[in-house]
Amino acid sequence: MSMELQILDTLRLSPRTPPQHASLPLSGLDADRNMLDVTFRTLRFFPPPPPSIDPFAVLPRAFASALALFPALAGRVVVVPGDGSHVVVVDAEDTVPFVLAKSELSVADIDADAPASELLDRLAPPSGDDGDVVGGRAPALALRATRFACGGVALGMRVAHALCDGAGATKFLAAAARFARGEGPPDVAPVWDRRELLGPRQPPRVATQVFDRVLALDHDVARRGPYGAAGEQQVTRQCFHVSDANVEALRARLADEVGLRLTTFEVIASFIWRAKVKANGTSSGEVVKMVYSMNISKIINPTLPDGYWGNVCVPVYVAVAAGDLIAQPLATTAAMIKRSKQAVDDEYVRSYIDFLELHRGEGVTAGAAVSAFTDWRRLGHGEVDFGWGEPDVVMPLSWRILGSTEPCFMLPYGAGDERRRRGFKVFVALPRTAVDGFRVEMQELLFQQQKNTVGKL
Repeated sequence: MSMELQILDTLRLSPRTPPQHASLPLSGLDADRNMLDVTFRTLRFFPPPPPSIDPFAVLPRAFASALALFPALAGRVVVVPGDGSHVVVVDAEDTVPFVLAKSELSVADIDADAPASELLDRLAPPSGDDGDVVGGRAPALALRATRFACGGVALGMRVAHALCDGAGATKFLAAAARFARGEGPPDVAPVWDRRELLGPRQPPRVATQVFDRVLALDHDVARRGPYGAAGEQQVTRQCFHVSDANVEALRARLADEVGLRLTTFEVIASFIWRAKVKANGTSSGEVVKMVYSMNISKIINPTLPDGYWGNVCVPVYVAVAAGDLIAQPLATTAAMIKRSKQAVDDEYVRSYIDFLELHRGEGVTAGAAVSAFTDWRRLGHGEVDFGWGEPDVVMPLSWRILGSTEPCFMLPYGAGDERRRRGFKVFVALPRTAVDGFRVEMQELLFQQQKNTVGKL
C-alpha cells in the first residue's frame, strides 16, 4: 500500500521572546557521542478529535507556547572551535519547522506492528532533511502532524538526542499538551544547569575499572561515529507479541532457581540477548555485550531537580563469552543483569562522565555487535493528551541507541487495545540471516500473533 502525503503548510515556530544569542553548554551525558550522533524520531497516533477541536489550529499554538519554556529546542548543536566540545546555540532567527499534512488513507490502513514500514517512516520528520538545515546545522527539533481521512492524527517528532532523552522529550510534550488543554504552563519550570549538575569533575578522574573492561578506543569510531555507515542494510526490524503469563511463569522459575527477586526487564533482556546470540551463530569464544539505560535522577548526589530535562540515563553494560551465555542457566544471566544495576551509584555516574571527558575525540566504543535494550512500558510516553485523548500508539522510528544499531524496545499496547491486559510488544533489530532462528527461540514467550493496525487499537 502506498501513501500520498499532501503538505498543507510548513510553519516556523519560535520562542515568544527568543534570545538574541545564547550558547548553552551540554552535560557530560548529553555530550556522549552515542547521543550526539542521534536525532531521535518518534511517532504517536491520536484518535479523531471532536468537531469542536481543529488539531491543526491547536497543536501549533500549543507547541509555540511550550517552546518559550524550552527555547534550546529552537537552537542547534555545534562544536566549539578549538576544544572540540559541544554547545547548543540559539539565535533570534532560529525556528522549529512544523509540517502540517494530510493523507487520504485511514488510520486503520497503517500497520503499527511493522517497525520497518516506509508508511510509518514518512509520518515523522526525516533524520536530515535538507530543507531543515540552516548554515549547515540541523535544528534540534522538528515536528510533523498528519490528519487522516478518518479524522485520526499522527504526530511525528525528531529531536536531537543531545538535548534530551525520552523522559526529557516527554516533559516538553506534556507542557505543550497543558497549553493545548488551556491549563497554562507546568507547575515545575524546566531546568537547564547541565554542566553544573552533570559536568565532568575538575580534574576528571575514573574511580572504577568497569569501563576499562567494556569500553575501548577506536580511531574509526572517532572518525565515523559510534554507529558507522556500513552493515545497517543487512539488519531487519521485527515485532513480537509477548505474553504476560508466559513471562511471569518464566520469571517465577528463574527467581526460584537463583534465589533472587527478578524484574520483568531482567528476565526479558536475558532471554532476548541469549536468543539473539544463538540465532546469530556467534562463535563461542567471542565476547558479547548487552547495554541498557538506567535513570540516575535519584541515584546521584545531589539528586536532579524535577524540572531537569536533559539526558538522565547512563549506559550499563554486561559482557560474557558467547559460549558461556548460551551454556549457563538463564537465571544466571538475569542475575548478572541485576548485579550490574546494583553497581550503579553516584561514583559510577561521575566516573562515566569523566571517562568520556578524558577520551573525548578518541572514539569510545563498546564494539560493533553490542545489543541495546530499552523499556518504554512505564515511561509516560502514552500519557500526553492534547485535549481529545491519549495516543493509541507510541513508537520509535530511530534505531540508533546506546552505540548499537541492533536495539530492542519493549513497548506497551495502546489503552484501547485488549491485548494490553495480556502482554506487550517487542520491537527488535536483527541481522536478516538470524530472523528465522530468533523466531524459534522466542516461542516460549509469545502469545498467538495477529496482524494489528492502528485503527484496531
